[in-house]
Amino acid sequence: MKISVCAKGGSGKSTIVSLLANEAVNRGSRVLVVDSDESNSGLYKMLGFEQPPVPLMELVGGKSSLKQNMKKLDIFAGDKIPVDDIPSGYLLRQDKMMLVSIGKIMQSLEGCACPMGVLSSEFLKKIVVNDGELVIVDMEAGVEHFGRGVETSIDNVLIVVEPPFESREVAAKIHGMSQGSGIKNTWAVLNKIPNEAIRERLEADLAERGIKVIGCVYLDQEIFMASVDGRVPRQGAAAEAIKGVISSILEKTEEQRPS
Repeated sequence: MKISVCAKGGSGKSTIVSLLANEAVNRGSRVLVVDSDESNSGLYKMLGFEQPPVPLMELVGGKSSLKQNMKKLDIFAGDKIPVDDIPSGYLLRQDKMMLVSIGKIMQSLEGCACPMGVLSSEFLKKIVVNDGELVIVDMEAGVEHFGRGVETSIDNVLIVVEPPFESREVAAKIHGMSQGSGIKNTWAVLNKIPNEAIRERLEADLAERGIKVIGCVYLDQEIFMASVDGRVPRQGAAAEAIKGVISSILEKTEEQRPS
């Protein structure tokens, strides 16, 4: 199963990705986190790794080579990419947690991120997901990745929504584009919610937009303090809240599995 986590910038997307990955590992799943956000560089630390992986972009010759080859049908050799075939250094492992990174924008005047979008799309299409394995993708902020077709091989889209109005506007765009891409399973998780009144208001607003909320992470001092060190706590209120999100996704997927 492949889950794409999308949101407006600053909504806490990477935090939710980390919470989801930790809970999935706790349940016994083998989890591959794909860092497909070319601007945010801290996901590796949130997941408990000491350094980031070497970007997959370097595995295919770097950005300049990728620009020249991005119109080819096959950037990665072969039709399938088994997780265990990804070379060491490009794939970080920590028990059942694994991490790869598509690539980052590292300097000024580097140009657009389109090559990384093409690479991300092909990688997610070819990566082999076996029973007991889960792929969680930390997408770039906004909706541009839908225009690049990154979501064409995704099973589930989880939209992170925080209180500001603009976050719900972006959520509605993501929901519409997900439906247009043929993705049936699109949900929202509320994040950084200060109280019940705000939660109820956001749920009602999203329901009017046709978006179902499957979880809520309240404004958490523990998360805030851990973020100073670039970490995400593996226990506490936020970790408990995310359990229901994972359960909802897994239950829906099981219902859709052919008998």
